[in-house]
Formats: sequence, C-alpha cells, structure tokens
Amino acid sequence: MNDFHYIGLDVHKKTIQYCIKQADGKLVREGRIGATLAELTEWAASLRHPWKGALEATMFSGWIYDALLPYAAELKVAHSAMLKAIAASKHASDRLDARMICDLVRTGLIAGVWMAPPELRAMRMQLRYRNLVVRQATQTKNRIASTLMEQGVEYSKPKLHGKRYFQQLLGQLGHLPEAVRLTLRYSRGSVDMCNTTQALLIKSLNANPKLSARLDLLRTIPGVGQITALTWALEIGDPHRFRSASKAMSYCGLVSPLQESAGKRYRQPLSKKRNAHLQSMLIEAAHLVPRYHPALKTLYDQTRQQSNAGVAAILVARKLVSYLLCVDKSGQAFQQRPTETAQDPPTGETAFPSEPPIGSAVIARRSSPSRVRSAAAKAAAPLTSPGRRAAKVSAMGGSGGKAKVHCNRSLQS
Repeated sequence: MNDFHYIGLDVHKKTIQYCIKQADGKLVREGRIGATLAELTEWAASLRHPWKGALEATMFSGWIYDALLPYAAELKVAHSAMLKAIAASKHASDRLDARMICDLVRTGLIAGVWMAPPELRAMRMQLRYRNLVVRQATQTKNRIASTLMEQGVEYSKPKLHGKRYFQQLLGQLGHLPEAVRLTLRYSRGSVDMCNTTQALLIKSLNANPKLSARLDLLRTIPGVGQITALTWALEIGDPHRFRSASKAMSYCGLVSPLQESAGKRYRQPLSKKRNAHLQSMLIEAAHLVPRYHPALKTLYDQTRQQSNAGVAAILVARKLVSYLLCVDKSGQAFQQRPTETAQDPPTGETAFPSEPPIGSAVIARRSSPSRVRSAAAKAAAPLTSPGRRAAKVSAMGGSGGKAKVHCNRSLQS
C-alpha cells in the first residue's frame, strides 16, 4: 500500500499555498503559510507521513528547495514552461494551482528541472554578478565617448580608456563647463571601480579548490580562457546529466527548433528556451577561438565565405561545446590527433575509420561506392568561376555504375 502523501506548493514572495493529498486523490489538508524560513521548517517538521512534493521554478525556489529537501522523500522543482502546457486551465488561483501541482506529483507527470547544489549556485551567482559589472563598465565607457562627442572634443579612440591618456585629456578640457568635467571624472572612477570589482570576483572563483582542477582541464582546449572555462563549469554544473553533445547544444541555445507536419520539416531561428549566459559566452568565444585552433579556423573561414560570420560562429560554437563536454566528462586533457587515413580493402567496399578522437576533423558518413566515385569526379572538375564548376557529374547504376560527365556548352565549343 502507498503510504506517501503528495504535496503541491504554489510559491509567492510573501506566502506559500500548499495542498496535501493521498495516492487515491483524497484531500488531506490545504492552507497557506508565510514564505519565511522559520514558518516553512516548522510546517515541514509537523508532517507525520512521508511525502513527495513539487514547487514551480521561480526566483524564490532555491532557498525553499534547500529548506524542504531534508524533510521530503522526493522533492522536485517543476519546469515552468512544461507545467503551463500540462496544467493549462480557464480558472486560476493559488488554491487551484497548488491542487494541480499536487495532482501532477501524485500521477507522476511532473517535469522537474536539475537543481544545482547550494555552493555551485552561489558561485554561479557570483559569476553572473561579474558579467553585470562588466556590462555596466562598457555602458559607462560608451557614455564617456558620447559625452566627448556632444562637446565637440577630439580624442584618440584606441587610447581613450587608458588612465594616463584620459587624465591628460581631462586636463585639456578647461574650456568645458564644470558639470561636464565632473561627469567625466566620476564616470572614469566608476569604470575603475567596475574593473577592480570584476577582477576580484574572477580571482576568488579561480582560487576555489573545487573548481581549479576542472578549470585547468578545460583550458587545455586551444582558445578557451578563464572566463569561458568558468562560465561552462558553473552554468553546466554536472556534465554527466547530458547524454550527448546535441543535448548540451540544445541547452546552450545553439539548435534551431524543428517543426514537422505532413512530411514537411521547418527549421526556425535559434530557440529562446536556453541558458542565455552560456549562449552569449559561446557565441563571443566562437569569434576568438579560431585564432588559436587551426581546425576551427578552417571551419570558420569556409562557412563565412559560403554564408556569413553569424552562421560561422554558431558552427564553431557547436564544435566548442563538443570539445568542452568531452574534456569535462572524460576528465582528460584535450589532445589534437591527426585524422586516420582509411585504405579500401580488396573486396572493393569503401572502408571508413573509427570515430574521430577529440579535436579531429569530422569524417564523412557512410556512402555507396557510386556516390564516392561521383564525389571524387565532382571534386576533380575544373572551376570556371568562384563557387561554380565546369562540369556536372552524375552516377548511374549500383556498384558497377559509371559516372557520366555532362560538359557545359562553353567547354564543347
């Protein structure tokens, strides 16, 4: 017999609405408690039956989850988007929402999110605050430049934010109103304070003994610096929760949503359901990593010529996710190995090497011998103009088919 009680919690800033039911759906108790640590722990300690519960993911979910976890047999933080899709209703109230969450827990339909340990969440908050400080410093620098342009002051753009040059420039602005000079001086002080703050935050995170070994491994990937490694380690958390690199790419916001209906497939722009901090970091890193990684530089340059820099950055970012996940899950340093060359066996079948090691080039998919010959003939055809070939190659038959070359009229003449 199932002796568990099931609890649904509707969380708000000042109050928490709860609903307790048995396995058969019979209502045991419901009510409202204050959203304070003392009242919450007192209420949890008063529960006599073992229970399983869930609460919706909000900005308050972290400390509530930590407070209730020691008292629960199982506790989940529900995925907000999936919860709304399942529990859509015409009527909504705190009491009805708590009942709905309770029923989803009781029937096993709740979709929970991964909750990072409290220490990891604290370091993640510290890194995100550092990113906020950097954005504020950039905004202040832009404000300084725009203020100088408004006053018609000529300045050297590369040297503007250097301390010595800025002090010299400020000494030459005696003709400007005092209010403008004070604004520039205070803005420069704000930039210096932001730079000092973000440097101290990064130094504190790098000195953490639980992160240092992991960060050292991630930095063995060419082009991955301390900010990229820190953002990956703190935002991903446990890398083993991703079964494949495609799952990690989706979490990072590097995969387009797929819509398929009536045999037609549609790809939309990059999904908004992602970790925005990881996505922005990876896109920025993708423009810099090719300077240090030859294979990624080749991929970036080829894609940029065929499409544009945005598409090239996304492809490089996906490769970077694969490298980061491989190194993080294996616990081994990144190694660049050459691609193996396969030899065709005497039977005539095309041989393909095993899966490439970390960092090697992507190997083509398995294909029939006719397609292999067709691709080889196409590659050997002369170029008439950038991006176009002078001959069209087609393969006929199966393994014994012959490739035909249809020449252009310009070549025939």
